[in-house]
Parts: sequence; structure tokens; C-alpha cells
Amino acid sequence: MGLELVAAVDVGGTKTAAALVGRDGALVARLETATPASLGSTAILDTVAGLVGRLAAAEGGTVGAVGVGTAGVVDADGVVVGATDALNGWVGTDVRAGLQARMEVPVTVVNDVHAHGLGEATYGVGRGHRRVLTVAVGTGIGGAVVDDGVLDRGRHGAAGHVGHLPCPQAETLACSCGATGHLEAFASGPALAREHARRTGGTAGDLRAVAAAAAAGDTTAGDLLADGGHAVGEALAGLVNVLDPDVVVVGGGVASIGGTWWAALTRAAAAGVLPLLRDVPVLRSEIGATAALLGAAALVRTNAKEVAAWTR
Repeated sequence: MGLELVAAVDVGGTKTAAALVGRDGALVARLETATPASLGSTAILDTVAGLVGRLAAAEGGTVGAVGVGTAGVVDADGVVVGATDALNGWVGTDVRAGLQARMEVPVTVVNDVHAHGLGEATYGVGRGHRRVLTVAVGTGIGGAVVDDGVLDRGRHGAAGHVGHLPCPQAETLACSCGATGHLEAFASGPALAREHARRTGGTAGDLRAVAAAAAAGDTTAGDLLADGGHAVGEALAGLVNVLDPDVVVVGGGVASIGGTWWAALTRAAAAGVLPLLRDVPVLRSEIGATAALLGAAALVRTNAKEVAAWTR
């Protein structure tokens, strides 16, 4: 089975992206469409297969395998064992089997943030480091650890739920998981926008508007961005102390909102790590939104257990 060119897919709650990826990480072609999130798993799988089919046809049918990063907790067999209601009926979906039946090529499936982390470690600023911790801060907050090229999924596929670490600033705030007091409830993009509305008595917009207000001199917005960055930085310090990585890579939409957030994050991270670990660099992602696609493609080529499973 030739793997010079593989297909990679990133399934999100609002959009699904697919790309053809070469061995060097180059995106040869890319397509994107709205995710039929409300229509259920069959429609979502049909959408994925359709995108990959269109890409393969454009390249003469040369796709050797497919890697998928998807929202939700994914077990080692490619089954979604946990997800929010953003994707209707997604829990229990056997994504790997469903797509292999549709496309008749090997398929490997991971959580989208796990794919993001593997992309950063393989093709991003984490490249060349043995142990890479990636944290993505966006609509939610997730993480991944890649050690010597191997993704650590955890026993149940749930490793990396950084957004569900305790956070003092979120003590009374409800989290998407149903608990209270989690980092995601205060420091994710939508949560920061809601907090800005609460502090100002206004209507919640989006984080871009908050960042624009901060850049224009709005001290309430600036203080909030600093508070959000500080909360994530404190969480990173704890993770560095536990995991002892070579490097930390921070990505996601929130990481690009400006210097106030980033400066607060790096200060808090530096203040909270053990003295021995103060030289662990905290770096901003350089491959951004393509990280999950690149990671899904990398997993196809590097995960020996998945390859063995394809041939059983």
C-alpha cells in the first residue's frame, strides 16, 4: 500500500475540512464544507467520504489511506465514546469502520486536538523535540502529549482534557461537561466573550470584538485578556510540572488575539513551574488551523498499531 499521498480530515461541529498530504507535510489539495451536524452520523460520514472521494478523483485515485481528527473522545478502535451534542448522534459512531466501508481504504481516527498535537510535533514548532505538549485554546481547551513521535491517547482516549482542570476564576461557572469550576468555563474564547459582557453589562459578542476593544485602549477588555492568559498560563505550569516536556506549543484561535493575552500566559507559566523546568520553552503555533489535518496524516504513517489493525 503506497502512502506517498494520504487524505486527512478534520471534522468539527460547524465545518469539515479534508486535504491530500504528502510525506513532507505539504497540502497538495484542500476542500471544506459545512458539517451536517444536526443530521446525524450517517450524514457526517457520507460528507467525509464525499470530500475524500473528490480529492482522490482529482489526483487519479492515488490516496493510500485516510486519517481523521474529529471532535469527541475516540477509543483505540476508532469509535466515538464521548461527545457534546454539537454533532447529533455522534456518540457510539464507529467512524473507522463506517469510513472504511464507504471508501475501501485504511482509516485511522483520533480526537481532533490529539491530531492537532501530533501535527505540531511532526511539522510545527515542536518538530525535532522528543516530548511535546500541545495546548489548543479556542472554542474549547484541549491538549495532547506526543513522546518520541507517539501520541499518548490515555486508557480511554480521553487524555489531554486540559479545559477540565480546576480554575479558581471559574469557581461558580458552569462548564460544558456539566461540572463547575473548570478552566474552559472561564478561559475559552466564548467564555471570555461572556465574561466581558458580564463585566461591562453589555451583550456578549465574540472574542475578536473584545480584542479589538483592548487594542483601542479599553482597560476592561485588556484586563480580561490578561486574566484569561494568566489562567491558561497557570494551568500550563501545572502540566509542565507533571509531564516534564521538552517544549510546550500553544495554538487555537485565542492564542492569536494579541500580546496582552500571550504576555500574561507566559508570565504565569514561568512563575508556576519548578526551578528545574524554567528553561522549558512555551511557543506559539506556526501552522495554526492546518495542524489537525497534518496530524491526522502523520498518524496514518507513524502509528504501527493502527497499521496492524488495518490488516487484521
